[in-house]
Amino acid sequence: AIAGINADFPRDRVFAVLGESGSGKTTLLNCIARFLTPSSGTITIDDQDIADLPEPKLRRALGVVFQKLYLFPHLTVHENMILAPVKAFGQTRNEAGRIAAEMLARLGIGDLGDRYPSEISGGQGQRVAIARGLMLQPQYMLLDEPTSALDARTTGEFARWLSELQSDTSFIIVTHDLPFAADVASRGVFLKAGRLKATGSVETIIQEATQNA
Repeated sequence: AIAGINADFPRDRVFAVLGESGSGKTTLLNCIARFLTPSSGTITIDDQDIADLPEPKLRRALGVVFQKLYLFPHLTVHENMILAPVKAFGQTRNEAGRIAAEMLARLGIGDLGDRYPSEISGGQGQRVAIARGLMLQPQYMLLDEPTSALDARTTGEFARWLSELQSDTSFIIVTHDLPFAADVASRGVFLKAGRLKATGSVETIIQEATQNA
């Protein structure tokens, strides 16, 4: 599905992975997240092969927000937020709840804690899913097509909001939305047919993507 990918993902910035459908973007994301195991090559964080990292350490290093979000429909936003810290990392419900409330308030969605996923909009769902991932304070947050369910106005708001979170974590964003990538990312890669076609500034890779469209 992908081959010959050689790229660095810098800290403290938003990094875009661009390409058409079927180019290997999500496959690359799944390899980074260790949901898929590459047949050759290595993926490292802080010079450590992710294949050798214990699961709890890996999940603290890498947060993932899927295109479908996968918020638990039977849990409120607040309960979605505290589930992993309590169940996987042993935080008390009170401590996790306090952090969740602070996170939601900081991200401008403090009034959503008691709502269920079916009661919030697509843009709000994206924020909740990212807030849930940030509860574990990952080094990198991986986002798969985060604007696919958003309209143009909400996408613009989401881009501005995402840019404000660069001090919290580094983002690796898989997207086919070139204007969104231009708004939020500083560097990136362009994939075509599973191969790396361009890497560098977001302007460079968008130009390459446009020429290869």
